[in-house]
Amino acid sequence: MNITEVRISLAAGSDEQLLGFCTITFDRAFVVRDIRIINGANGPFVAMPSRRVTTNCGNCNAKNYLGSRYCSECGNRLPPLSQVKRPERGRGYVDIAHPINARAREQIQSAILEAYRSEIQRSQQPGYQPLALDVDVAVKVDSASDE
Repeated sequence: MNITEVRISLAAGSDEQLLGFCTITFDRAFVVRDIRIINGANGPFVAMPSRRVTTNCGNCNAKNYLGSRYCSECGNRLPPLSQVKRPERGRGYVDIAHPINARAREQIQSAILEAYRSEIQRSQQPGYQPLALDVDVAVKVDSASDE
């Protein structure tokens, strides 16, 4: 696995914990967006993209966020959290993409934090223009090299 691109967007004017967002590309072929750079108790760390967990209404089967008291579709009262099956660790969010082992996590986190530090230095230069995270990068692939 080669990290071929890291794009950082600094979080301006947000709370002190959120430092920025990141888009990372692997092997010029796979992109992971919405990685957060968080200021933790032991310094900055990387939080993988996640989504809120939903549960279905027993009345109309509509999806509702875990912890909601009433269904957003029919208004029916939803069961309390103690009666709802929760994801691992009992949280209302689950990772969408994440490294499988500590070595991969360290490789990803190191590359992101290095790019974050570089972006901080770049942001202090006159005429600083932040990078756009959602720009798709066109990569020409030589089909002969894939065989």
